[in-house]
Amino acid sequence: MTIKNISINIIALFIIFVLFTATTAAQISPPGLGKANTASWMALGIRQPLDSAGKVESLTYIGLGRTSNPTADANPLHHQAILVLNQEFYHHYRKNREYSYAISYRRQNNYEEAYPYHSADPAFEQEFRLYGRYAITTPLGHLKWKNTLRQEFRKFFAPAFTPAEEDFQFRTRLKSQLSIPLGTGTNKLSTSAEILFAVSKENEPRQWSGWGYKETRFTVYYTVHPKHLPVTIDIGYMNDLLGTGGNLTDVHYMAVDIIWERKHH
Repeated sequence: MTIKNISINIIALFIIFVLFTATTAAQISPPGLGKANTASWMALGIRQPLDSAGKVESLTYIGLGRTSNPTADANPLHHQAILVLNQEFYHHYRKNREYSYAISYRRQNNYEEAYPYHSADPAFEQEFRLYGRYAITTPLGHLKWKNTLRQEFRKFFAPAFTPAEEDFQFRTRLKSQLSIPLGTGTNKLSTSAEILFAVSKENEPRQWSGWGYKETRFTVYYTVHPKHLPVTIDIGYMNDLLGTGGNLTDVHYMAVDIIWERKHH
């Protein structure tokens, strides 16, 4: 079986997963960090209700990502990879229905793909991102199944806010996640699959890329709420499959996020 056929099978399995399995959200999942063997992600956030009914809430977080070298390296802390500042607002307008919108700033480092993997030129790229998300949650007994459509607009800049090689991008993300409660407490286990499609406007050369499949992400998360502490801790793993055919890259992520749960006053 060729790598191209494997990629097609992955997409088919994802569609089956979306249609016949299940999700609930909450974790601050890792961003894609490009080609590497392994990567790590940590985020610190504050989640707080903005109304007394708890139907509108805010999630603010800062995240840091690191990666290994692209080859012959299993150290997920080797290189600084990304800084993320994110603000998102959620509206639970009906039971098991919600939409959200967000703004994000990202500073992602660039490295050469050949040994000794020095910083590339330019050394980093800046991104401003706007996105909207719509989600439907379906209870399945004690389980929760959440399907999400997310549409993004991404604008890129070189280090001095001059034009980057890629001008901007429209990206569509489809995600399905199954949440399983553990015991009688609030701890849970979640698993998800997400598929991403995009089209870009390039500066060099000045043309549009073709709209198409970019990557698939699979995650497994354990969520714990420590007693007597207003925090949520998520510990997870993500497998990111980038590209197709001979350009397929398989990256393994370890991830942790800690969210302070503020109450409405």
